[in-house]
Amino acid sequence: MRYLSLLLVFLLSFNIQAQEYFPKNDGVKQSFKNFTAFTNATIYVSATQKIEKATLLIKENKIVEVGTNVSIPKGATIIDATGKTIYPSFIELYSEFGINKPTPRPNGNFTPQYDTNREGYYWNDHIKPEYNAYENLSYDSKAAGNLREAGFGTILSHHNDGVIAGTGLLWTLNDFGTNADRMIKDKVSQHFTFSRSKFTKQSYPSSLMGSMALIRQVYHDAKWYAQGNATNKDLSLEAFNANKSLLQIFNAGDKLNALRADKLADEFGVKYLIKGSGNEFERIDEIKKTGATFIIPLNFPDAYDVSDPYLAQQVSLSDMKFWNQAPFNLKILAENNVPFVLSTTDLKDTKSFLSNLRKAVTYGLPKDKALLALTENPAKLVNQFDKVGSISKGKLANFIIVSGDIFEDKSNILENWVQGTRNIIDKINPTDIRGTYDLVFDNHKFELKIEGETSKFEAKAVKDSINFGTKIQFNDPWVNLVIKNQDTTKANFVRLSGTFVNDMMQGKAVLENGNETSWTATKRATEVKEDKKKDDKKAEPKVPSMYAVTYPNISFGTAEKPKQETILFKNTTVWTGEKEGILKETDVLIQNGKIVKIGKNLPSTGAKVIDGTGKHLTAGIIDEHSHIAISNGVNEGGQNSSAEVTIEDVVNSDDINIYRNLAGGVTSANLLHGSANPIGGRAAFIKLKWGYSPDDMLVKDAPKYIKFALGENVKQSNWGDFARNRFPQSRMGVEQVYEDYFTRAIEYKNEWDAYKSGKGKNKVMPRFDIEMEVINEILAKQRFITCHSYVQSEINMLMKLAERYGFKIQTFTHILEGYKLADKMSAHGVAGSTFADWWAYKYEVNDAIPYNASIMMNEGVKVSINSDDAEMSRRLNQEAAKTVKYGNVSEEEAWNFVTLNPAKILQVDNKVGSIKVGKDADVVLWSDSPLSIYTRAEKTLVDGIIFYDLEKEKETLALIQKERAELINFMLDAKNKGMKTQLPKKKENGHYHCDTLGEYCKESHYKYN
Repeated sequence: MRYLSLLLVFLLSFNIQAQEYFPKNDGVKQSFKNFTAFTNATIYVSATQKIEKATLLIKENKIVEVGTNVSIPKGATIIDATGKTIYPSFIELYSEFGINKPTPRPNGNFTPQYDTNREGYYWNDHIKPEYNAYENLSYDSKAAGNLREAGFGTILSHHNDGVIAGTGLLWTLNDFGTNADRMIKDKVSQHFTFSRSKFTKQSYPSSLMGSMALIRQVYHDAKWYAQGNATNKDLSLEAFNANKSLLQIFNAGDKLNALRADKLADEFGVKYLIKGSGNEFERIDEIKKTGATFIIPLNFPDAYDVSDPYLAQQVSLSDMKFWNQAPFNLKILAENNVPFVLSTTDLKDTKSFLSNLRKAVTYGLPKDKALLALTENPAKLVNQFDKVGSISKGKLANFIIVSGDIFEDKSNILENWVQGTRNIIDKINPTDIRGTYDLVFDNHKFELKIEGETSKFEAKAVKDSINFGTKIQFNDPWVNLVIKNQDTTKANFVRLSGTFVNDMMQGKAVLENGNETSWTATKRATEVKEDKKKDDKKAEPKVPSMYAVTYPNISFGTAEKPKQETILFKNTTVWTGEKEGILKETDVLIQNGKIVKIGKNLPSTGAKVIDGTGKHLTAGIIDEHSHIAISNGVNEGGQNSSAEVTIEDVVNSDDINIYRNLAGGVTSANLLHGSANPIGGRAAFIKLKWGYSPDDMLVKDAPKYIKFALGENVKQSNWGDFARNRFPQSRMGVEQVYEDYFTRAIEYKNEWDAYKSGKGKNKVMPRFDIEMEVINEILAKQRFITCHSYVQSEINMLMKLAERYGFKIQTFTHILEGYKLADKMSAHGVAGSTFADWWAYKYEVNDAIPYNASIMMNEGVKVSINSDDAEMSRRLNQEAAKTVKYGNVSEEEAWNFVTLNPAKILQVDNKVGSIKVGKDADVVLWSDSPLSIYTRAEKTLVDGIIFYDLEKEKETLALIQKERAELINFMLDAKNKGMKTQLPKKKENGHYHCDTLGEYCKESHYKYN
């Protein structure tokens, strides 16, 4: 039963004091300073300390005393809290409650905006540290009431919009008084996200890696600005520097994004409070290593409605498992000593907060850790523990009164006091009308049973063993009953209304025919039941078993991360890729992740022996141009140069395409930025260590690369008529972009050299520019260019431009007109990474021929075959085989096109690319010749670890089918029990290509995600 907040005395008593120096012109100024005492309560003065039969004394908006020997002043209002439990009110640290949001930008104008619309602020509109939440408030009483019913009394509000979103304030959920009364601190936090602002069209950043690069540049610019080096006023950077002393909150979301946020924190010596998503358990070891505190939303997924078997196929195993695993997340965080606070954020309805909290406790979250996460921990994070977070003398009178243990399902929050203001949610001492009554009306006698909880009674009227459908409403002392006739063909009812006094109900009855009469219901004496100890035992809630977390936590993940083994391949055909060529009936010994011996009849002491008779062992395939395993955008196309971004920031270790590539014999890949701009982002060379973290997959000592691009994509020929407003718009313009950036980079370096030497006229420190730093790495031959290319004229142009600036292009990728100028490529020393037989898929590819690879090779160009496609990368062995047909390339040379040659192009041939003693044990055992269309990769090893095993895959497929069947049955059972369900959803997991714009792609392969 719900009540409005309160007696007038409480409205006035505890808020007038906050404005005592304000003049009052609308009446007589009064001041009420009463004491209120809560007696005989169980009081949690903190999350870990409770006092039985205690008294809490408050005055106005503050706590005066708490304990078992509290002296109650004369005239104090006394509230008997016998049998009740009092807790500190909860604190929410992540909300947009009460924020008055600006009007969203209108839709309809599709022309990109590349420059800021603001003056006096930072150059990027998604950077808004100058925004202050306390200046944009609109208190919402209804939303505040919902939060109070969930136990909250204090809330941190901010506007979650933009990469740097400004400051948040800490205030209370006090409906009475003004924002000045509610506000505890006007600026308490500075907020970060990886998302663009909804209120600007500025194109940059358009990807996750762009957001990370932008945040980095802001930190550098803010430091430079704070040292007085700028000649202009920048209100954004001034605000950012001023906000550094505040709590820094980062809305990361997904577990991998949490690791990315922590990476930024480590770079700049910052400590973020990271808002997670509830899937942290999937990477708990890495999450623990961050040392960060997390905001965890109590938002558990509903079961899927899988009653339709066809629609059920759309639900991925990972989503099914997450439904089972998510409620265990907090238990796992607590067990691993990862600090966290709890939040209502992401909940559709705050009413589900308490039920989810109790579910988390049922699933293993200790009660004290739960209470800490809602009270003391958030208070300390915002440096306001002297005001809120516990029940102690001098703190704000923010507390909740609960009918019992708040973590028990049958307990209800009865009152929530905020700054000494009473908010009644339910009666603190409700009248209990439960029992059995003799009901009489119109000469009819019924047995009336009233059961249920005091907050929601249930009634049943019985006559002659016939149960009459009955509904009851009780609002002390008023009672209303509706009794349905047993005639199912008619909807006839008897309506009873009256009062409950001294175990008796009486009042007026309206019969089925409309006639009125009186009625009474007299309570029978309570029956004394035999004491049965077994009935006194509280039934333990049934907790389902948690499905084991796999690495990664999707289909084909492994129960444990695979480990290195000592392995001896016996009696196999070895494609060395070296001068030894192909060796028959040969053994290869792998130990500690390296190839240690190659020969015949090697001893098997201590090794796992794999019989390779009739099979072929090769070096693992290296995909020189790949876009798999990338999170939230392969292009940063918001500017004509994005050298500041790096794919290393956004490696996605959970991409199913890693496993699929391993099944095709691929062991490493060069992850490239797309071709949206002339100067793209930096590359990431990874090993396909399925189940390992993104950081573990990166080959950190590999030479560094960057993507350049020529042709239609960079001049926006295929972007649509509304999007063609960025320079360059012609192939001539592309050349000028390069000239401009290399010239500026030289000037930038000269300026820094002069400053560091102290010989220059300008003593002001130059601005640190990530983009210029990267361009200078190219000029210093410390970073190498792989360039998207098609047309010979542009290819020739870029080689000449590089020679003018004293470096060479490392690789032309695609290079489908390479055969036209292979001699010039050979003279320049550039490699060609091409397709085997793609042609005519767009205008600038019309002249492509399948003999391209062999012609370039014959002219002395180092050639590799790449995929640029998550599907084709699974069969690069067959792509290499095509060059045998087109150009009479030898089988060994064709195989080198996807192994040793890409290793040489990427300058990692000292580690991988061939089978040679001392090299990394990245090898593949094939069932037949690796160039055969019938062959299958049976085992794929990376660093001596078996990451793909064809034989075990059969067992894995059977396990996947078993787990899906079990989870579907569990979900059907949940639906049958009346639990909430959601419609099946297809999980989008598309494939990036060079020209994919935006963070998400449309192609989907959901079945095994």
